[in-house]
Amino acid sequence: MAIEPKSPPPPELRGNPRPERAHPEEVRFLAGPQSRIAEAKRIFRIAGEFFRGFRALHFVGPCVTVFGSARFGEDHRYYALAREMGQELARSGFTVITGGGPGIMEAANRGAKDVGGRSVGCNIVLPKEQAANPYLDIMVRFRYFFVRKVMLVKYSYAFIAMPGGYGTFDEIFEAATLIQTGKIKDFPVVLLGTDFWTPLIDYIKTYLLDAGTISESDLDIVCVTDSPQEAAAHVRDAAIRKFGLKYAEPIRRRRLLRE
Repeated sequence: MAIEPKSPPPPELRGNPRPERAHPEEVRFLAGPQSRIAEAKRIFRIAGEFFRGFRALHFVGPCVTVFGSARFGEDHRYYALAREMGQELARSGFTVITGGGPGIMEAANRGAKDVGGRSVGCNIVLPKEQAANPYLDIMVRFRYFFVRKVMLVKYSYAFIAMPGGYGTFDEIFEAATLIQTGKIKDFPVVLLGTDFWTPLIDYIKTYLLDAGTISESDLDIVCVTDSPQEAAAHVRDAAIRKFGLKYAEPIRRRRLLRE
């Protein structure tokens, strides 16, 4: 793994240049079957979004995704904790990848840039909260949530979850489901902030485990801590020992493919 030199602002922007409002296509997509022509066009749009994401993220290096609320300001203690987390991940040689928005996402990206690391944002077109933060080397903007989710799992060696809302919980439980069902192996999921996450873990133990809807081993999927250093060490252990990741030169771009 190698950290490439910090790129100058502004970030490289891929995708829809107008994030301020959701596209009605999203509403139509979930409204049931439509004409064959409309569905065929949609398939090509989705495929194009996958292609653009694969192409943009192919060279960013081994990533760790940091999730968390967009609503915490710079003066909040969780913002400071996420910034420190970004610093620790970058020092370990990882590219920090987030949703590219404000709050926790901004803090993690900012932490990576503080120490000369790489910082990537996978933004989603939403009516609010998702303006890009200024600490990104590359930003890829997606219309479809499921395409964005694939990118975050495909290019990440771990998930770090900071306190957040529905979106953060969605990502955590989806990752836990993929691990539980064997779709991804030994993928670290770290919950940072014990005061926020302990009630959730207690609920899972009290109700899900007691009801038999999960197994005792499923509790080992997540690691809960207050320490960015401990979280980074947990990720390094999984990436190097389990995945066989090595410190090496980054993948070379090919001019023939216009990369």
